[in-house]
Amino acid sequence: MLYNRVAGLAVEIEEYELQRLERKTSSGFTRVTTTVVLRGAGETGRGEDVTYDGEAHDMFQNQEPLSITGEYTLDSFSESLETHDLFFGTEPGQSIFRNYRRWAFESAALDLALKQAETPLAERLEREYRPVRFVVSTRLDDPPTGDRILDWLERDSSLEFKLDPTSDWTDETVARLAETDAVRVLDLKGQYHGTTVDQPADPALYNRVIDGFPDALIEDPALTEETQPLFAGHEERVTWDYPIRGVETVEALLWEPKWLNIKPSRFGTVESLFETITYCLDREIRMFGGGQFELGVGREHLHAVASLFYPDAPNDVAPKGYNDPTPTSELPTSPLAPPSDPQGLEWN
Repeated sequence: MLYNRVAGLAVEIEEYELQRLERKTSSGFTRVTTTVVLRGAGETGRGEDVTYDGEAHDMFQNQEPLSITGEYTLDSFSESLETHDLFFGTEPGQSIFRNYRRWAFESAALDLALKQAETPLAERLEREYRPVRFVVSTRLDDPPTGDRILDWLERDSSLEFKLDPTSDWTDETVARLAETDAVRVLDLKGQYHGTTVDQPADPALYNRVIDGFPDALIEDPALTEETQPLFAGHEERVTWDYPIRGVETVEALLWEPKWLNIKPSRFGTVESLFETITYCLDREIRMFGGGQFELGVGREHLHAVASLFYPDAPNDVAPKGYNDPTPTSELPTSPLAPPSDPQGLEWN
């Protein structure tokens, strides 16, 4: 069991602070996150709260400090977080935000504990860091001609992509994108009910995607009486993201998946993340990493986990420079080389 390899790590927390990050993105919104910084025994551990609500981050900064200093094991620190309301009596805009904030503290504690033990995560798990293949996630231009993807490929012909199809994709759009042979994952956003990115079930769109990209993974379809039959014979290509928050959510799927998108922040705890990865390894469920527009150390953590467990998959963990409104010409290429001197949970 992976979690048992880290659960007993000692972690001493002498103080903590919060650091607010803000950045405009290529998707047209301003991203705000908070870095949770834990310090103790001369070391610093960091985790990132990826809650999608700028006001929630502002409120986080203005609250009285939590009483979390002391000496723990990683497991007992996780248990202690159960006694704290990390949203301080307010109800977050989405319930999953509680997991996002919990993960910031848990990942910071894991980072700190590993550094205090003078061991990187790979060594503790008896695994090896390997180069990380990544894909670039982006929406198309408006209207969706595919020009944005062609522009990216002019910059770097080796790039691969994870795209979010919408109902205004035409047959011509699909054909143009398919011709590039660079699309690896298509996220239908059919599970994001009640959010700003929710894409309702659209049988016509689903048919275009299934037929137009026969080798690509198809993520988070909305399965209805009308759409579910479309995936008969294509079940192995279907992967899930938004619903996946622990082993029980994998077991609740309509069929056992062949692929899953693993976003550590969705799981909330280190234990749940490692339990789910173990579950997938035992059942030969393939995994790839997903991002949350991280602005800081959270992106490194995604790279570390992907490097250890699914480095060759189409990981949606492109370095954060790819999310800039005007990306520079000096962007890293895939695959990302492992760090020469990794520390803690870091991978930079």
